[in-house]
Amino acid sequence: MANFVLVPGAWLGARAWEEVAAELRAAGHDVHPLTLSGLAEKRHLPAGRRTHVRDVVEEVERLGPGEVVLVGHSYSGIPVGQAAALIGDRLARLVCVDSNVPVDGESFVSAWPEGRAMVEAAIADNDGWWPPPPAEEYAGQGLSDEQVGRIVAGATPHPGASLTEPAELARPLAELPATYIKCLLDGEVPPPEVAELVKGGHWRLVTMDTGHWPMFSRPRELARVLLEGAPA
Repeated sequence: MANFVLVPGAWLGARAWEEVAAELRAAGHDVHPLTLSGLAEKRHLPAGRRTHVRDVVEEVERLGPGEVVLVGHSYSGIPVGQAAALIGDRLARLVCVDSNVPVDGESFVSAWPEGRAMVEAAIADNDGWWPPPPAEEYAGQGLSDEQVGRIVAGATPHPGASLTEPAELARPLAELPATYIKCLLDGEVPPPEVAELVKGGHWRLVTMDTGHWPMFSRPRELARVLLEGAPA
């Protein structure tokens, strides 16, 4: 059995994975949801891009010997992808859940040209933090009012430096065993850089008929997809 390290996206902490973690544990796996520095219960800690990569690598090291499945949602695909390139044969599989992926020399905002000015302005207006979106911005993502409420209640401002600092890849992502989960209510086509990775043969593309936060909207289905790529 592998260790699963589950990393939430922007604004959220480890509790976002509660339902998925329960399903994975019921299947006999060890599961370690991880809150990144500067967020949720760790919001007092300063954080940038390197901090978040280190958070993931240190969690893998803390677990001791054995393979790990690294799972990153949304923003956290960037630090998780960089960490996956650093941990060598400890990596059983990288799973990117409707996420960004790191591109060497580029940041989260540089990979999002249509929203870069908006995000950078929001960070500047909020003392270096990206404020979480209001409840109405979760519409159309397959979420119930209760699920939206849980997301909003658990969200904290995201450290802006982690969004603007460029990624550094120790190894090409195309060489890593990986699964990319595309959530169709958030767009039917994966990012161009993901499409290129899938062509390389080591990456597998899976779709889910739900929105951008499947750990809330479809936790059982998401757990099943994660289990498909886990070591027996």
